[in-house]
Amino acid sequence: MRSTARLWLVVLLSLTLVLALGAVGFAQEEDMAALEKKTADEAFAKADKGNPDPSWQGKKFTIAVLASGPRGSISGPYYFWRPYFEQLTGATYEIAEIPFGEFQAKIFTDLATGQGMYDAITGPMFFMGDYIANDWIIPIDKYFDDPRMPKWDRDSIAEPIRNLLQFGDNWYAFNNDHDGMVIYYRRDLFTDPKWQAAFKEEYGYDFPLPPRTWQELLDVAKFFNGKDWNGDGKADYGITMHLKVGEQGFFNYLALAASFVVNPAPGDDPTKVTRYHNVFWFDPETMEPLINSPGHVRALELMIELVNAGPRAMLGWGLAEAWDVFLRGDAAMCFTFGDVGTLSQDPRQSAIRGLQGVVAIPGSTEVYDLETKQWKKLDQPNFVANESGASWSPVISKYSKNPDLVAYLCSLLATPEINHWNVAWGWTGVDPGTTYDFLPPFGTASIDDYVQTGYDPQDVTEFLNAYLEMWFDYPLSLPYLRIPGTADYIESLDIHLSEALSGQVSAQEALNRTAQDWERITNRLGRQSQLELYREAIGYTGQ
Repeated sequence: MRSTARLWLVVLLSLTLVLALGAVGFAQEEDMAALEKKTADEAFAKADKGNPDPSWQGKKFTIAVLASGPRGSISGPYYFWRPYFEQLTGATYEIAEIPFGEFQAKIFTDLATGQGMYDAITGPMFFMGDYIANDWIIPIDKYFDDPRMPKWDRDSIAEPIRNLLQFGDNWYAFNNDHDGMVIYYRRDLFTDPKWQAAFKEEYGYDFPLPPRTWQELLDVAKFFNGKDWNGDGKADYGITMHLKVGEQGFFNYLALAASFVVNPAPGDDPTKVTRYHNVFWFDPETMEPLINSPGHVRALELMIELVNAGPRAMLGWGLAEAWDVFLRGDAAMCFTFGDVGTLSQDPRQSAIRGLQGVVAIPGSTEVYDLETKQWKKLDQPNFVANESGASWSPVISKYSKNPDLVAYLCSLLATPEINHWNVAWGWTGVDPGTTYDFLPPFGTASIDDYVQTGYDPQDVTEFLNAYLEMWFDYPLSLPYLRIPGTADYIESLDIHLSEALSGQVSAQEALNRTAQDWERITNRLGRQSQLELYREAIGYTGQ
C-alpha cells in the first residue's frame, strides 16, 4: 500500500508539474501574442499611410502568395496585416496560397491567358524575365509620388536586392523580402580550444574562426564530420544542406560558385559588366552558356566534397530536413537562407539558441579569367554577395481591375516600420536587407527590436552582421538570372547538379549536359531576343 501510495503521489506531483509548466508555457505564449500585437500597433501608428481613396471602400482583390498558412513564411504577413489595411481603406483582399511546386504553372497560365485571377503576385524574383518579356506586369514608378500611397524608402534597400526590383529604367516590384545565403555554425564548438588544437594538428594551420574561404570551410566541415562532438554517442556531421531536386538546392550551388566565376572588372569600377567581367550565366555577346566553364566546374567539385562532409541523406532533403539536423545540434554548420537565424531562437525546435554563429558567404582565393582562360590567384578572397533565393516581392498584374488599391497595400507593407516589424518577428519569413534592419553605427535598428521577440543578443548580432557585410560591404554581387525561361534553365541545372552530387557523373559532365540543355532552351525561345533581354537584365552595353 505504501509503495502504491508513494507511486500515486509521484504521479500527482509529476502531473502538477506538467500542468504548471504548461500554464507557464501558455502564459508565455499569451505574453508573446500581446507583445506582438503591441509592437505591430506601434509600427502601424508610425508608418506613413498616405491618403486612401474613398472610392476604394467595399472593393476587393486577390493576391497570390506562397502556400505557408496564416502564420507561415511569406504568406503570414498578408493575413496579419489585413485588418489594418481594411481599417484604412474599407476594402479587403483574398489570399490565394499556391504551393512552391505549382507556383510557376498557375501564375504563368493565369497571366498568359489573361484570366486575371490574381491582381497581385508575391512571387520569386526569377520570374521577372518572363513578366517583362510578356508584358504581364505594370511598372510602379507612378505610385512613388502619388499622394494616396504610403511612402517607402527605396534608397535603404541593399543594392543587390534593389536591382532585382527594377528592370531597365523602371521599378516593377515593391520592397518586401531579401533572400541570400550565409553560413551558420556552432559558436561553442568553433571557440573550444580543444577542437581548435586538434584542427591545427590535423590540418597544419590555425582554426579559421570563422571560415572566410571555401577551402577553409571545406576543411572545417571534413574535420568535424564523423566525430561525436556533442557527446550523444553518435557520429555528428560537418555540414548540412538542402539538395533535393525540385526544391531549392540549386541556390546553394549558385552562392558557392559565384566567387569562382564572377571576376571583378579592371580599373576604377570593379562592378562594371563587360564580356568577361561580372558575368556568370552566358556570354553577353553570343548567349553561349558559361555554366560548364572551369570556374563553374571547380565550384561543383568543391560542392561534391562538401556533400561528403555531411549526411548523404541531404541529397533528398528539402529545407526543413536540412535545417532540423543543425537546429537539433547534430551538424557543425548549415549553408542556407536567413530562416535558420530565426528558427534557431525557437526552443520548441532548436537546441542551439545562444550557441549560433553566422558568417557571410565565403570567398575564393582563385577566380577563373574568361578573357585569358587562366586561373587568377588572389591575395585576398574574391567575395561575391549572393541574392540567391526567391526574394519574394509583390508585383501588380496588368489584368488587375484595381491596380491602385493593390499598390496601396504593397506600399503600406513596404514602409520601413512595417517591413522592419516583419523582419524582427522572424516567423514572417521576411529576411533583413535594408539599412533600418541593421544595428548602429551603420543601421538604425535597436537590438531591443529583436531581443524582445525572443532572439539571443549575440546570436542576432552575428546574424545581422553577416547579412550587413554581404549586402553592403562585399564589392561584387552574383548576377541574378531574369530572362524568359529562367525556370527552365534552373530546372536543367538542378537535375544535372544532382547527378554530379550523387556520384553518377563527373562535375564536368554534369555541367556539359546543363550547357547542352541551355542551348536548346535558348534556341527554342529565340537566341536574339534572349540575348537582348539578358544584356538588359545584367546591364551589359558592349563597352
